[in-house]
Amino acid sequence: MTIQRKGVFTYVLLLTMLFGTSACREVVIETVPADSTPGIETKADTSAVSSAANSDSSLKGSLVLTGSTSMADVATALAEAFMSANPDVTVSVGGNGSGEGPTAVKDGTAEIGMLSRELKDSESPDQFDIHIIGYDGIAVIVNPSSGVTDLRSEEIAGIFSGTITNWKEVGGADRKIQCIGREAASGTRGAFEELMGIADQAVYKEEQNSTGNVKQAVAANPDAIGYVSISAVDATVTAVKIDGVSPSEENVRTDAYTLQRPFIMITGAGRGDTLTAAFINFIYSEQGLKIVADDGIVPNTGKS
Repeated sequence: MTIQRKGVFTYVLLLTMLFGTSACREVVIETVPADSTPGIETKADTSAVSSAANSDSSLKGSLVLTGSTSMADVATALAEAFMSANPDVTVSVGGNGSGEGPTAVKDGTAEIGMLSRELKDSESPDQFDIHIIGYDGIAVIVNPSSGVTDLRSEEIAGIFSGTITNWKEVGGADRKIQCIGREAASGTRGAFEELMGIADQAVYKEEQNSTGNVKQAVAANPDAIGYVSISAVDATVTAVKIDGVSPSEENVRTDAYTLQRPFIMITGAGRGDTLTAAFINFIYSEQGLKIVADDGIVPNTGKS
């Protein structure tokens, strides 16, 4: 997997929120189961991105964003802020995994696709404008009772490929390891397996359809290990060090933590409309990038 960078920085759930100084705003969230350094290059033709101010009273209509569940929180926060500034705009955020993003944009059911990995050749990257909004670390998580806090990369690869099957082999108790992963369409799974060098080799006890479900499964099982976005880690699980390096935003920013992937939004190449362009432009504004950073993601401030 090639990540081009050197930068600084279940069934349907409906959530209605109020935003703006005096206007009611609505956001619909749908989650359905089944480097001064050189800037980060994006594939997008940025000349197509509107230079309109964040608040543009002329903007009207609706946008649909779909794909990566790992990106749901940051996309929702961006949508809420954008709608607060643009009272006649409604933004819907949802998804079944990164694989849904390209398909939805191609067939016209979404204006923006979200991927927590690079586009695959089979997804026809040339058909999209690609906007990297930031970089996210993938945390390897275990149940706090496991006592394991540090693993080598090769140990993680061995655990998830099935060659290491007992916690005692990596300093834990004499108990069988149970691997929890994401479904095949997940960008988190794709990025994790590629970065670990175990693509199509992973063996899972359970496959879950969202980041939250993986975390809950690990938190409930003392023998479990899984992976989630760093921003999703909380006190219910332990995020292990990898090769002695903690999974932190700072270590992602400096590349010290190597288990990381891009957060990408895609639009149809040459099909950008004013509203879609304004939303993408908003993401790279000072306010948008702060929202990205506040969600625990290293923002792409090198966009040209």
